Amino acid sequence: MRPKEVEFAMRKYEVMAIISPDVDERQLQPIVDKYTAIITKEGGTVDNVDIWGRRHLAYPIQKKTEGLYAVIDLTCEPASVSEMNRLMGIDEQVMRTKVMRIDS
Repeated sequence: MRPKEVEFAMRKYEVMAIISPDVDERQLQPIVDKYTAIITKEGGTVDNVDIWGRRHLAYPIQKKTEGLYAVIDLTCEPASVSEMNRLMGIDEQVMRTKVMRIDS
């Protein structure tokens, strides 16, 4: 017998990622695309990608005072966004992430 797969409702999320300033700004979009591909592969949708570019940080993160900001709006299952956040946390180019669930 196969265990039943639990289905979760699709939810809306906003993910903010701060990428290392050592990364060239032209490489920022391919980095974002790498992580949004995880969402689309799992059946979710990427509603909006907003690249803010280089910004001064309020306090140093990993001894850096600047970072490249990207804000991604997603509609997906909780497991998909958790996996994306986990992989971003492993990536040395990604300094910080924040995932927020948007209540509809």
